[in-house]
Amino acid sequence: MQAWVYTLIPAVAAIVGAAVAVNLRPSPVLVSAIQHFAAGVVFAAAAGEILPDLKHAGSIWATLVGGGLGVAAMLGVRTLEQRVKGPVGLMSVTGIDILVDGLVLGIAFAAGGKAGILLTVALTIEVLFLGLTVANELGEGGASKRKIVGLTAALVLLLPLGALLGGPVGALPAAVQGGFLAFGLIALLYLVTEELLVEAHETEDRPWVTAMFFVGFLLLLLLDEMIG
Repeated sequence: MQAWVYTLIPAVAAIVGAAVAVNLRPSPVLVSAIQHFAAGVVFAAAAGEILPDLKHAGSIWATLVGGGLGVAAMLGVRTLEQRVKGPVGLMSVTGIDILVDGLVLGIAFAAGGKAGILLTVALTIEVLFLGLTVANELGEGGASKRKIVGLTAALVLLLPLGALLGGPVGALPAAVQGGFLAFGLIALLYLVTEELLVEAHETEDRPWVTAMFFVGFLLLLLLDEMIG
């Protein structure tokens, strides 16, 4: 099955998250718990699937170039987030995040079906959170429920687009694939360390909320073992 088809799973999750958020606004503590859980799942996917494939690619220069481009791209997203405020800034940054997520998913499927499936699980939870965030922010701005869900649905169309862009990576030489994997690894680590966990810690930490990071991490590892 092509990678873009799997993006429909996180896309639906984001729309459902937005629909729930406009009717039942989650508490800050619950949002923080979801962020911790999503961070743990994404971190496990990055460390357990993307990193080993990158090491097997065996190209120092491809890793350096791909990783460097990943750092530059993520810093560019951070700069945009700081300079463009309000709904426009939120939609722009979220759209870039979702496009990169789709790209990374396409790269993961190019590296191997197992890596792609596990990353689909990780990104489903992460994109679900993005749907909640967009709904909460737009709701505070006075947008209607229908408009919020519609805008979220439009944003998640970038997921299959990103996957389509990442799909042809599987036909490239192993060294070039390594460069793309390095880019994807940096993007995922940025998502965990500079977005999910930073935003999660804006709410006062509670032991059970912090533990959700490790719950997510362990659950993905267990899923990895079950898939074999």
